[in-house]
Amino acid sequence: MKKSLAIIMMLLAVFCVFSLASCGGKEETTSTAAATTTAASTTTTATTTAAAPAAEKEESDGVATSGAALKVGMVTDSGTIDDRSFNQGTWEGVKKAADELGLESTYLRPNGTTTGDYTSAIYDLYDQGYRFIACPGYLFEEAILEVQDACPDLALVIFDSNLGDNCGANTVSVSWKEQESGFLAGVATAVELVDGSVGFVGGIEIPAVQKFNWGFQQGVAFANENYGTTVEMDPSNFVYSGSFADLALGGQLAITMYDKGVDAIFAAAGGTGVGVINEAKSRRLAGEDVWAIGVDVDQYSVGDMGNGESCILTSAMKYVDKAAYDLVYAAYNGEFPGGTNELLGASTSDLGIPEENPNLSAETMEIVAEVEQMIIAGDIVVQDTADGLIP
Repeated sequence: MKKSLAIIMMLLAVFCVFSLASCGGKEETTSTAAATTTAASTTTTATTTAAAPAAEKEESDGVATSGAALKVGMVTDSGTIDDRSFNQGTWEGVKKAADELGLESTYLRPNGTTTGDYTSAIYDLYDQGYRFIACPGYLFEEAILEVQDACPDLALVIFDSNLGDNCGANTVSVSWKEQESGFLAGVATAVELVDGSVGFVGGIEIPAVQKFNWGFQQGVAFANENYGTTVEMDPSNFVYSGSFADLALGGQLAITMYDKGVDAIFAAAGGTGVGVINEAKSRRLAGEDVWAIGVDVDQYSVGDMGNGESCILTSAMKYVDKAAYDLVYAAYNGEFPGGTNELLGASTSDLGIPEENPNLSAETMEIVAEVEQMIIAGDIVVQDTADGLIP
């Protein structure tokens, strides 16, 4: 009897050891995050696991990394899934591809914006069987560097980052020449306004946001030099809010600028930028001739004033939805280009202003199209530094 009991106890101990294995065998605590699963057309609340660093796993645990059984996910950056900006654009690309391919898809919103928060959310999706995870934002870099080594069978995508030699064999980092998109929006704004003053509200002062700013300034200056416009740029009207999710702060910064006589504000600040747009909307409804310029996606609908018009003059776009969509398809087809750093720009047709700009004249649109072709041809090279510009 004692011998039988000893054998049973040994078997139980072995079972407990195996039950702890997950992506290298990490310890778990719990936190909460919102998740939306598109395959089942339901919205749920998921429990995420906060993971300790994991050891590298040499082979897949049998969960599909391509084909019809592939599960695709996304972890949101600062802000929400409906920020009408970078988070939303990424999710729309992932969701569209997943729906077309009949794949299960979900997103998680981390509890915070630390590397630990991001890492925990990625590991949680992994533990649920997701083998494609998109991460929209520069702030994910440290989390990606950890997870790509711990989970080599996980296809990881980070947007707004160039990992260079640190890009793992299972990771794709995607960045854009935001300065080119900002340049085109700057030209469009100056040509449409002819004169007056413009400002800029950025989110966190990171390269992608800075390049939008610097490109916009160069575009306005180019229009002033070549198309007879006289649009002013006062350095005090070019600021970074330090947040992508503070709607009230965006509104307050916009109030300050509009009260000073600024005619149009380029808002490259996610949810904080929506606060800028809301202030522009209120003022236009009150009869003031002010505008906002959108970012990342076509934000015309964000500026909808309820009367068939919008306060969005144009938007400096980078097609994050297209990039996310294409990479889901690549993973599905077993062609995920892991280990690459993709740089997208005007020459690859991955940025610009919207094809339809109801608040821009046909003449302005023609000028912008000509300028875009000059950028593609290399006749205009938009700098991606602050040299000679408002930082």
